[in-house]
Amino acid sequence: MSEFKLQRLGMLMEPQAGNPQEVEGVLNPAAVRGPDGNLYLFPRLVARGNYSRIGIARVQFNAAGDPAGVERLGIALEPEADYERRPDGSGGCEDPRITFVEPLKRYIMTYTAFSPRGPRIALAISTDLLHWRRLGLAKFGPYQGIEFDDVDDKDASLFPVVIPDPFGQPELAMLHRPLFPGTRPEETACRPETREVDIDRESIWISYCRMSLDHKPFRTGQFTFHHRLAAPVSPWERLKIGGGTPPVLTRHGWLIIYHGVSEMGKPKTDRYQLCYSAGVMIFSKEHPLVIRYRSAEPVLLPELPQERHGTVANVVFPTGIDRRDDLGSPDRFDVYFGMADKRIGVARLDLPNVLPLGGVADPPEAIV
Repeated sequence: MSEFKLQRLGMLMEPQAGNPQEVEGVLNPAAVRGPDGNLYLFPRLVARGNYSRIGIARVQFNAAGDPAGVERLGIALEPEADYERRPDGSGGCEDPRITFVEPLKRYIMTYTAFSPRGPRIALAISTDLLHWRRLGLAKFGPYQGIEFDDVDDKDASLFPVVIPDPFGQPELAMLHRPLFPGTRPEETACRPETREVDIDRESIWISYCRMSLDHKPFRTGQFTFHHRLAAPVSPWERLKIGGGTPPVLTRHGWLIIYHGVSEMGKPKTDRYQLCYSAGVMIFSKEHPLVIRYRSAEPVLLPELPQERHGTVANVVFPTGIDRRDDLGSPDRFDVYFGMADKRIGVARLDLPNVLPLGGVADPPEAIV
């Protein structure tokens, strides 16, 4: 086998009838194995007014070992900090990703805090997945005139081990996607079909933070040594590229399932219809700055009615991934994704024996 195969396994969660915390959607979950070996989801639960909490649910499996349902366990985080709330009472804790950071022997959650300044990356830490301590907003150093702290930022995830920075020093590494003004898909859709991409402001970035184990309790420092990782290059990600699942190590290198945004044909009105799809990216094990493979075509498109119709139409949005070591299948990954910003689906990804040929490069002069 020399290509990535992805098979839908079904819808796993949808809003629970009569639950006001979920009335506007259950979506975009983190997925992580707990100390007890069970798999836990941390879905975004949306109440009226787009008020978001992060829930906890234990995944239930059928006899074949496929995810078949969940047991809701409560709330992990809800808006309490000043950077999660707005003066009008709105706000949110949204779209978490969770990584077990091996040097710390702790789980770190990266999530979007819907702050008075706009969406920002926030962090929390846990030993058991049930109790979380906030670490505050991620802080970023400037880079060649780019002030990352002053722009919206989303879709962050951490590597589970220390990664060598550009100078070879082992550090905590984060993938993230700053949303500079003019780079949202609603804005780029208004531009010509063939346009020059602003690669500094339309890319997934990797940033590094010096990690000291001397601080008790642990806290993060400033993320620096920023490196532009991947800009839009394919038609299916023409309008925007962004992160997805946290990096997991495979025999081919670091794997992420990321998202891209394109248009659903020509608009009949002034309003563009967007399409969120998912692709595969593989980074070098030794140096994640190097992309070994990248999808020329998406591995998952919104096709089912639950993916085509919902709070936001035509969306599959990958955020959680689980390697099925529990089944003795290290080349199988279950991918958890949001369906039209309303429900949660799961699909099975099988790792090919060799990397496919023809993966899209990311040239500095990227034009789509």
